[in-house]
Amino acid sequence: MIAEIVSIGDEILIGQIVNTNAVLIAKELNKIGIEVGQITSISDRKEHIESCLDDAQKRAQVIILTGGLGPTKDDLTKHTLCSYFDDVLVKNQVVLDRIEEMFAKYVPTPINDENRKQALLPSKAKVLNNFFGTASGMWFEIDDKVVISLPGVPFEMKALISNEVIPALQKHYTRPFIIHKTLLTYGLGESVIAERIELWENDLPKDIKLAYLPNLGRVRLRLSGKGTDENLLNNRIDAEIEKLYPLIGDIIMGFEEEASIEEQLQAQFIKTNNSLALAESCTGGKIASRLTQIPGASRYFKGGMVAYATEVKVNLLGVSKGLIDNFSVVSAPVAEAMAVGVRQRFGSTIGVSTTGNAGPSKGDSDADLGTVFIAVSSVSGVVSYELHLGKHRERVVEKAVNKAMELLHKEVF
Repeated sequence: MIAEIVSIGDEILIGQIVNTNAVLIAKELNKIGIEVGQITSISDRKEHIESCLDDAQKRAQVIILTGGLGPTKDDLTKHTLCSYFDDVLVKNQVVLDRIEEMFAKYVPTPINDENRKQALLPSKAKVLNNFFGTASGMWFEIDDKVVISLPGVPFEMKALISNEVIPALQKHYTRPFIIHKTLLTYGLGESVIAERIELWENDLPKDIKLAYLPNLGRVRLRLSGKGTDENLLNNRIDAEIEKLYPLIGDIIMGFEEEASIEEQLQAQFIKTNNSLALAESCTGGKIASRLTQIPGASRYFKGGMVAYATEVKVNLLGVSKGLIDNFSVVSAPVAEAMAVGVRQRFGSTIGVSTTGNAGPSKGDSDADLGTVFIAVSSVSGVVSYELHLGKHRERVVEKAVNKAMELLHKEVF
């Protein structure tokens, strides 16, 4: 079964917002065995919406639109759908009561006629109740196809997908199982991994697909399968994954569906009663940001310091000025001193530091652009790693962050 997702809104097309709605919808559809064949972004124009619906019905059984359901004149989706399905708008008293109650309880400004018009809905549509906003979702049926219209506000759309759309689709259609299992690997590039697993990949069953998902120092390997027997499909994919461990077991760091590397690190730090402090220079706090996105990080993460300027490394981390003069700020001795200094300053069992020339200029060091040193300090000593990560600033920083995650993983596991 194939679905298409249509995101409506000029704000997407001019790059003002990122289309996170389509990502969430695609994930939820895959979980119930509905494959997404295409994702399209279009403007808030009647002719574009109608043309997109015509095209999508040629390819898909389920079409989900988001956006364009607000109360202002530039929101045309509801009126376009009404015209497209040769329908009329009728007042839905239940929806109107809910909107009026919402304004009375939560909105400081009084309700107006434009807000009340949100209760005018196509007579042929099944109403999908939105308890977090004024724009209701709508469900249309055309023969064996379903067209669903949802508001574009992300938290409203998410609630409707979870509470209304997915349960209704599960009841409406008989679906196969779609299973994805994604291995997380760190430390080798895509081409090197492909060379290592070439024979295994060539022998994969035709109904199990492999995708490489590279990202600057880490590569995700996704195995996907579709079938009517969930247990059999799971077992067959697991059997293929087991064959990978003798080939690339040294770089596998778990499964994305089970836990991200940040979640794995948090669980292991807590389990082993370890704590962490960071001294980041070239990575600018990005390691700390990644780790603290996981709820509960305060149970092991003591804190971090963006020690960008040379004087900060000296005055706050205790790095010797003589050390910097002899080796420069981008060097193994300085990275090691930073890692030791931050561990002592924050009272953690492990300290990690980064220092490097990410570019475009060399700053306080003559080290080549793309040179990065990462050091890990623990009660057993300190060790540093020299990396050469290219000349593109964003790539250098992201590779350094991923490498730091890999080294932390090796340190605590």
